[in-house]
Amino acid sequence: MTTAPCSDLLHMDDATRLRIGGAWTLANYNRLQQQIDALQRPLAANQTVDVQALTALDTAGAALLVRLLGADRIQQLIAAEDQLPAARRALLHTVSNALAASVPSPQPARASSVMQLLAELGALVATFGRALLALLGFIGLILETLARTLLQPSRWRVTALVAQMQQTGLNAAPIVALLTFLVGAVVAFLGATVLSRFGASIYTVMLVAFSFLREFGVLLTAILLAGRTASAFTAQIGSMKANEEIDAIRTLGLNPIELLVLPRVLALLITLPLLTFIAMLAGIFGGALVCALSLDISPTLFLSILQDTPAKHFWVGMAKAPLFAVLIAAIGCLEGFKVSGSAASVGAHTTSSVVQSIFVVILVDAGAALFCMEMGW
Repeated sequence: MTTAPCSDLLHMDDATRLRIGGAWTLANYNRLQQQIDALQRPLAANQTVDVQALTALDTAGAALLVRLLGADRIQQLIAAEDQLPAARRALLHTVSNALAASVPSPQPARASSVMQLLAELGALVATFGRALLALLGFIGLILETLARTLLQPSRWRVTALVAQMQQTGLNAAPIVALLTFLVGAVVAFLGATVLSRFGASIYTVMLVAFSFLREFGVLLTAILLAGRTASAFTAQIGSMKANEEIDAIRTLGLNPIELLVLPRVLALLITLPLLTFIAMLAGIFGGALVCALSLDISPTLFLSILQDTPAKHFWVGMAKAPLFAVLIAAIGCLEGFKVSGSAASVGAHTTSSVVQSIFVVILVDAGAALFCMEMGW
Protein backbone atom coordinates (compact mmCIF):
# COMPACT_ATOMS: atom_id res chain seq x y z
CA MET A 1 0.00 0.00 0.00
CA THR A 2 1.05 3.56 -0.65
CA THR A 3 2.29 5.39 2.43
CA ALA A 4 0.05 8.27 3.32
CA PRO A 5 1.67 11.62 3.06
CA CYS A 6 2.44 13.49 6.23
CA SER A 7 2.55 17.23 6.42
CA ASP A 8 2.08 18.58 9.97
CA LEU A 9 2.56 22.06 11.31
CA LEU A 10 3.87 21.96 14.90
CA HIS A 11 4.55 24.80 17.29
CA MET A 12 7.32 24.23 19.78
CA ASP A 13 8.99 26.83 21.97
CA ASP A 14 7.57 29.81 20.04
CA ALA A 15 9.11 28.34 16.90
CA THR A 16 7.27 26.67 14.07
CA ARG A 17 8.39 23.48 12.46
CA LEU A 18 6.90 22.02 9.29
CA ARG A 19 7.36 18.28 9.11
CA ILE A 20 7.07 16.68 5.67
CA GLY A 21 6.82 12.91 5.41
CA GLY A 22 5.32 10.06 3.51
CA ALA A 23 5.21 9.45 -0.23
CA TRP A 24 5.11 12.64 -2.31
CA THR A 25 4.17 10.96 -5.57
CA LEU A 26 1.58 11.24 -8.31
CA ALA A 27 -0.68 8.69 -6.59
CA ASN A 28 -1.13 11.06 -3.63
CA TYR A 29 -1.21 14.27 -5.69
CA ASN A 30 -4.80 15.31 -4.93
CA ARG A 31 -4.45 14.67 -1.18
CA LEU A 32 -1.15 16.51 -1.05
CA GLN A 33 -2.61 19.46 -2.94
CA GLN A 34 -5.50 19.71 -0.47
CA GLN A 35 -3.12 19.72 2.50
CA ILE A 36 -0.91 22.36 0.87
CA ASP A 37 -3.93 24.56 0.22
CA ALA A 38 -4.91 24.21 3.88
CA LEU A 39 -1.52 25.44 5.11
CA GLN A 40 -0.91 29.08 5.87
CA ARG A 41 1.38 30.36 3.13
CA PRO A 42 3.85 31.84 2.56
CA LEU A 43 5.94 30.32 5.30
CA ALA A 44 7.43 32.66 7.84
CA ALA A 45 11.16 33.21 7.96
CA ASN A 46 11.44 31.50 11.39
CA GLN A 47 9.72 28.33 10.26
CA THR A 48 11.88 25.27 9.79
CA VAL A 49 11.29 22.40 7.43
CA ASP A 50 11.91 18.77 8.35
CA VAL A 51 11.93 16.28 5.47
CA GLN A 52 13.54 13.35 7.31
CA ALA A 53 10.28 11.38 7.15
CA LEU A 54 9.95 11.75 3.38
CA THR A 55 9.78 8.20 1.99
CA ALA A 56 9.22 8.72 -1.75
CA LEU A 57 9.47 11.62 -4.20
CA ASP A 58 8.74 11.91 -7.91
CA THR A 59 8.37 14.82 -10.35
CA ALA A 60 4.78 15.60 -9.31
CA GLY A 61 5.74 15.65 -5.65
CA ALA A 62 8.82 17.76 -6.34
CA ALA A 63 6.64 20.32 -8.15
CA LEU A 64 4.33 20.47 -5.11
CA LEU A 65 7.32 20.93 -2.82
CA VAL A 66 8.58 23.83 -4.94
CA ARG A 67 5.12 25.34 -4.84
CA LEU A 68 4.88 24.91 -1.05
CA LEU A 69 8.34 25.99 0.05
CA GLY A 70 9.35 28.48 -2.63
CA ALA A 71 12.63 28.81 -4.49
CA ASP A 72 14.71 29.97 -1.51
CA ARG A 73 13.69 27.09 0.80
CA ILE A 74 14.20 24.57 -2.00
CA GLN A 75 17.73 25.86 -2.55
CA GLN A 76 18.38 25.42 1.19
CA LEU A 77 17.15 21.83 1.04
CA ILE A 78 19.33 21.14 -2.01
CA ALA A 79 22.36 22.58 -0.23
CA ALA A 80 21.72 20.58 2.97
CA GLU A 81 23.16 17.14 2.24
CA ASP A 82 21.90 15.67 5.53
CA GLN A 83 18.25 16.43 4.70
CA LEU A 84 17.79 14.57 1.41
CA PRO A 85 19.64 11.91 -0.60
CA ALA A 86 21.57 13.07 -3.66
CA ALA A 87 19.01 11.68 -6.12
CA ARG A 88 16.15 13.62 -4.53
CA ARG A 89 18.23 16.79 -4.31
CA ALA A 90 19.02 16.47 -8.03
CA LEU A 91 15.33 15.96 -8.82
CA LEU A 92 14.35 19.04 -6.81
CA HIS A 93 17.07 21.06 -8.53
CA THR A 94 15.85 20.05 -12.01
CA VAL A 95 12.16 20.65 -11.25
CA SER A 96 12.89 24.00 -9.60
CA ASN A 97 14.89 25.22 -12.58
CA ALA A 98 12.23 24.02 -15.01
CA LEU A 99 9.43 25.79 -13.13
CA ALA A 100 11.48 28.97 -12.85
CA ALA A 101 12.11 28.95 -16.62
CA SER A 102 8.43 28.39 -17.38
CA VAL A 103 7.23 31.38 -15.37
CA PRO A 104 5.79 33.83 -17.91
CA SER A 105 7.52 37.16 -18.06
CA PRO A 106 5.44 40.07 -16.84
CA GLN A 107 3.51 41.75 -19.60
CA PRO A 108 4.62 45.31 -20.32
CA ALA A 109 2.23 48.03 -19.38
CA ARG A 110 -0.27 48.60 -22.12
CA ALA A 111 0.16 51.93 -23.82
CA SER A 112 -2.71 54.37 -23.84
CA SER A 113 -4.94 54.69 -26.86
CA VAL A 114 -3.34 58.04 -27.68
CA MET A 115 0.13 56.51 -27.72
CA GLN A 116 -1.09 53.62 -29.84
CA LEU A 117 -2.63 56.06 -32.30
CA LEU A 118 0.62 58.02 -32.49
CA ALA A 119 2.61 54.81 -32.97
CA GLU A 120 0.35 53.67 -35.80
CA LEU A 121 0.54 57.12 -37.38
CA GLY A 122 4.33 57.04 -37.17
CA ALA A 123 4.45 53.59 -38.74
CA LEU A 124 2.15 54.79 -41.53
CA VAL A 125 4.35 57.82 -42.22
CA ALA A 126 7.46 55.61 -42.26
CA THR A 127 5.80 53.20 -44.69
CA PHE A 128 4.76 56.09 -46.93
CA GLY A 129 8.31 57.46 -46.88
CA ARG A 130 9.80 54.11 -47.85
CA ALA A 131 7.28 53.67 -50.66
CA LEU A 132 8.01 57.18 -51.94
CA LEU A 133 11.77 56.57 -51.94
CA ALA A 134 11.28 53.24 -53.74
CA LEU A 135 9.09 54.90 -56.38
CA LEU A 136 11.57 57.74 -56.96
CA GLY A 137 14.42 55.25 -57.25
CA PHE A 138 12.47 53.13 -59.71
CA ILE A 139 11.61 56.18 -61.84
CA GLY A 140 15.30 57.09 -61.85
CA LEU A 141 16.16 53.57 -62.98
CA ILE A 142 13.61 53.84 -65.80
CA LEU A 143 15.03 57.18 -66.97
CA GLU A 144 18.57 55.84 -66.86
CA THR A 145 17.62 52.76 -68.91
CA LEU A 146 15.70 54.96 -71.36
CA ALA A 147 18.71 57.26 -71.82
CA ARG A 148 20.95 54.27 -72.59
CA THR A 149 18.59 52.70 -75.13
CA LEU A 150 17.55 55.85 -77.00
CA LEU A 151 20.90 56.04 -78.78
CA GLN A 152 20.77 52.36 -79.77
CA PRO A 153 17.83 51.77 -82.17
CA SER A 154 18.63 48.06 -82.34
CA ARG A 155 17.52 47.72 -78.73
CA TRP A 156 14.13 49.40 -79.23
CA ARG A 157 11.17 47.10 -78.53
CA VAL A 158 8.84 48.46 -81.21
CA THR A 159 6.59 45.39 -81.34
CA ALA A 160 6.11 45.36 -77.58
CA LEU A 161 5.49 49.12 -77.62
CA VAL A 162 2.75 48.85 -80.27
CA ALA A 163 1.12 45.93 -78.45
CA GLN A 164 1.06 47.87 -75.19
CA MET A 165 -0.33 50.94 -76.96
CA GLN A 166 -3.21 48.85 -78.27
CA GLN A 167 -3.95 47.41 -74.80
CA THR A 168 -3.59 50.64 -72.84
CA GLY A 169 -4.89 53.12 -75.40
CA LEU A 170 -7.07 51.73 -78.16
CA ASN A 171 -8.89 49.22 -75.98
CA ALA A 172 -9.49 51.83 -73.28
CA ALA A 173 -10.84 54.55 -75.57
CA PRO A 174 -14.52 53.42 -75.54
CA ILE A 175 -14.81 53.25 -71.75
CA VAL A 176 -12.98 56.57 -71.32
CA ALA A 177 -15.26 58.28 -73.83
CA LEU A 178 -18.42 56.82 -72.27
CA LEU A 179 -17.40 57.70 -68.72
CA THR A 180 -16.44 61.29 -69.49
CA PHE A 181 -19.55 61.78 -71.66
CA LEU A 182 -21.75 60.82 -68.71
CA VAL A 183 -19.80 62.97 -66.27
CA GLY A 184 -20.02 65.90 -68.69
CA ALA A 185 -23.78 65.47 -68.80
CA VAL A 186 -23.94 65.35 -64.99
CA VAL A 187 -21.83 68.51 -64.65
CA ALA A 188 -24.09 70.29 -67.13
CA PHE A 189 -27.19 69.17 -65.21
CA LEU A 190 -25.71 70.49 -61.96
CA GLY A 191 -24.71 73.76 -63.59
CA ALA A 192 -28.18 74.19 -65.10
CA THR A 193 -29.84 73.49 -61.76
CA VAL A 194 -27.71 75.90 -59.73
CA LEU A 195 -27.05 78.70 -62.24
CA SER A 196 -30.66 78.91 -63.44
CA ARG A 197 -31.62 80.30 -60.03
CA PHE A 198 -29.43 83.33 -60.74
CA GLY A 199 -30.46 83.69 -64.37
CA ALA A 200 -26.97 82.64 -65.48
CA SER A 201 -27.71 79.37 -67.26
CA ILE A 202 -25.55 80.47 -70.17
CA TYR A 203 -22.49 80.07 -67.96
CA THR A 204 -23.10 76.31 -67.84
CA VAL A 205 -21.11 76.20 -71.08
CA MET A 206 -18.11 77.80 -69.37
CA LEU A 207 -18.49 75.49 -66.38
CA VAL A 208 -18.35 72.37 -68.56
CA ALA A 209 -15.49 73.73 -70.66
CA PHE A 210 -13.34 74.83 -67.72
CA SER A 211 -13.91 71.67 -65.69
CA PHE A 212 -13.09 69.25 -68.49
CA LEU A 213 -10.24 71.17 -70.06
CA ARG A 214 -8.43 71.75 -66.77
CA GLU A 215 -9.38 68.91 -64.44
CA PHE A 216 -12.00 66.31 -65.27
CA GLY A 217 -10.65 65.26 -68.65
CA VAL A 218 -7.18 64.31 -67.46
CA LEU A 219 -8.17 63.31 -63.93
CA LEU A 220 -10.95 60.89 -64.89
CA THR A 221 -8.77 59.36 -67.58
CA ALA A 222 -5.85 58.92 -65.18
CA ILE A 223 -8.05 57.37 -62.48
CA LEU A 224 -9.61 55.00 -65.00
CA LEU A 225 -6.21 53.92 -66.30
CA ALA A 226 -4.91 53.60 -62.74
CA GLY A 227 -7.57 50.97 -62.11
CA ARG A 228 -7.38 49.35 -65.53
CA THR A 229 -3.77 49.60 -66.70
CA ALA A 230 -1.75 49.77 -63.48
CA SER A 231 -3.44 46.62 -62.22
CA ALA A 232 -2.75 44.88 -65.54
CA PHE A 233 0.94 45.85 -65.38
CA THR A 234 1.23 44.54 -61.82
CA ALA A 235 -0.55 41.29 -62.61
CA GLN A 236 1.51 40.62 -65.73
CA ILE A 237 4.91 41.33 -64.19
CA GLY A 238 3.88 39.75 -60.88
CA SER A 239 2.89 36.51 -62.60
CA MET A 240 6.24 36.46 -64.39
CA LYS A 241 7.98 37.04 -61.06
CA ALA A 242 6.01 34.23 -59.43
CA ASN A 243 6.88 31.85 -62.28
CA GLU A 244 10.57 32.87 -62.10
CA GLU A 245 10.45 34.16 -65.67
CA ILE A 246 12.16 37.40 -64.66
CA ASP A 247 15.04 35.38 -63.20
CA ALA A 248 15.26 33.56 -66.51
CA ILE A 249 15.41 36.90 -68.34
CA ARG A 250 18.33 37.99 -66.16
CA THR A 251 20.02 34.63 -66.72
CA LEU A 252 19.85 35.22 -70.47
CA GLY A 253 21.70 38.50 -69.97
CA LEU A 254 18.68 40.70 -70.70
CA ASN A 255 17.55 43.71 -68.69
CA PRO A 256 13.99 43.31 -67.28
CA ILE A 257 13.57 47.09 -67.06
CA GLU A 258 14.39 47.48 -70.74
CA LEU A 259 12.38 44.46 -71.80
CA LEU A 260 9.26 44.79 -69.62
CA VAL A 261 9.04 48.27 -68.14
CA LEU A 262 10.12 50.65 -70.91
CA PRO A 263 7.51 49.49 -73.47
CA ARG A 264 4.75 49.90 -70.87
CA VAL A 265 5.92 53.33 -69.70
CA LEU A 266 6.35 54.66 -73.24
CA ALA A 267 3.02 53.22 -74.35
CA LEU A 268 1.17 54.92 -71.51
CA LEU A 269 3.17 58.09 -72.09
CA ILE A 270 1.83 58.21 -75.65
CA THR A 271 -1.71 56.99 -75.10
CA LEU A 272 -2.69 58.88 -71.95
CA PRO A 273 -2.49 62.35 -73.59
CA LEU A 274 -4.50 61.01 -76.53
CA LEU A 275 -7.10 59.52 -74.20
CA THR A 276 -7.18 62.79 -72.28
CA PHE A 277 -8.00 64.64 -75.50
CA ILE A 278 -10.77 62.13 -76.25
CA ALA A 279 -12.09 62.57 -72.70
CA MET A 280 -12.18 66.34 -73.09
CA LEU A 281 -14.14 66.07 -76.34
CA ALA A 282 -16.54 63.48 -74.93
CA GLY A 283 -17.17 65.47 -71.75
CA ILE A 284 -17.80 68.68 -73.65
CA PHE A 285 -20.08 66.83 -76.04
CA GLY A 286 -22.07 65.44 -73.09
CA GLY A 287 -22.41 68.94 -71.69
CA ALA A 288 -23.44 70.31 -75.08
CA LEU A 289 -26.13 67.66 -75.40
CA VAL A 290 -27.60 68.55 -72.02
CA CYS A 291 -27.43 72.26 -72.81
CA ALA A 292 -29.27 71.68 -76.08
CA LEU A 293 -31.98 69.53 -74.46
CA SER A 294 -32.48 71.34 -71.15
CA LEU A 295 -31.30 74.93 -71.59
CA ASP A 296 -32.20 75.58 -75.23
CA ILE A 297 -28.57 76.41 -75.98
CA SER A 298 -28.01 75.37 -79.58
CA PRO A 299 -24.79 73.60 -80.59
CA THR A 300 -23.85 76.67 -82.64
CA LEU A 301 -24.18 78.95 -79.62
CA PHE A 302 -22.39 76.40 -77.47
CA LEU A 303 -19.41 76.31 -79.86
CA SER A 304 -19.30 80.10 -80.16
CA ILE A 305 -19.12 80.43 -76.35
CA LEU A 306 -16.58 77.62 -76.21
CA GLN A 307 -14.32 79.50 -78.62
CA ASP A 308 -14.00 82.30 -76.06
CA THR A 309 -12.42 79.88 -73.56
CA PRO A 310 -8.71 80.68 -73.15
CA ALA A 311 -6.42 78.04 -74.62
CA LYS A 312 -4.34 77.96 -71.45
CA HIS A 313 -6.97 75.76 -69.76
CA PHE A 314 -6.50 73.15 -72.45
CA TRP A 315 -2.71 73.20 -72.12
CA VAL A 316 -2.86 73.02 -68.33
CA GLY A 317 -4.91 69.85 -68.57
CA MET A 318 -2.76 68.30 -71.28
CA ALA A 319 0.46 69.09 -69.40
CA LYS A 320 -0.62 66.84 -66.55
CA ALA A 321 -1.18 63.80 -68.76
CA PRO A 322 2.49 62.78 -69.33
CA LEU A 323 3.25 63.14 -65.61
CA PHE A 324 0.29 60.98 -64.65
CA ALA A 325 1.28 58.43 -67.29
CA VAL A 326 4.80 58.01 -65.88
CA LEU A 327 3.53 57.73 -62.31
CA ILE A 328 0.83 55.18 -63.12
CA ALA A 329 3.13 53.00 -65.24
CA ALA A 330 5.98 53.19 -62.71
CA ILE A 331 3.76 52.25 -59.76
CA GLY A 332 2.15 49.37 -61.66
CA CYS A 333 5.49 47.92 -62.77
CA LEU A 334 7.16 48.46 -59.38
CA GLU A 335 4.42 46.61 -57.53
CA GLY A 336 4.78 43.77 -60.01
CA PHE A 337 8.47 43.44 -59.18
CA LYS A 338 7.60 43.34 -55.46
CA VAL A 339 5.59 40.12 -55.83
CA SER A 340 7.12 37.41 -53.64
CA GLY A 341 6.08 34.34 -55.61
CA SER A 342 2.55 33.30 -54.63
CA ALA A 343 -0.89 33.96 -56.07
CA ALA A 344 -1.89 35.78 -52.87
CA SER A 345 1.07 38.11 -53.28
CA VAL A 346 0.05 38.88 -56.86
CA GLY A 347 -3.45 39.83 -55.72
CA ALA A 348 -2.21 41.92 -52.80
CA HIS A 349 0.26 43.91 -54.90
CA THR A 350 -2.30 44.37 -57.68
CA THR A 351 -4.68 45.94 -55.19
CA SER A 352 -1.84 48.02 -53.78
CA SER A 353 -0.88 49.34 -57.23
CA VAL A 354 -4.44 50.52 -57.92
CA VAL A 355 -4.75 52.25 -54.55
CA GLN A 356 -1.33 53.88 -54.80
CA SER A 357 -1.88 55.03 -58.39
CA ILE A 358 -5.22 56.67 -57.65
CA PHE A 359 -3.86 58.28 -54.49
CA VAL A 360 -0.76 59.65 -56.22
CA VAL A 361 -2.78 60.93 -59.20
CA ILE A 362 -5.22 62.83 -56.98
CA LEU A 363 -2.40 64.13 -54.78
CA VAL A 364 -0.37 65.41 -57.72
CA ASP A 365 -3.48 66.91 -59.34
CA ALA A 366 -4.32 68.80 -56.15
CA GLY A 367 -0.76 70.11 -55.93
CA ALA A 368 -0.84 71.15 -59.59
CA ALA A 369 -4.16 72.95 -59.08
CA LEU A 370 -2.75 74.93 -56.16
CA PHE A 371 0.40 75.75 -58.13
CA CYS A 372 -1.56 76.94 -61.17
CA MET A 373 -3.83 79.03 -58.98
CA GLU A 374 -0.86 80.76 -57.34
CA MET A 375 0.76 81.33 -60.72
CA GLY A 376 -2.47 82.73 -62.19
CA TRP A 377 -2.62 80.15 -64.99
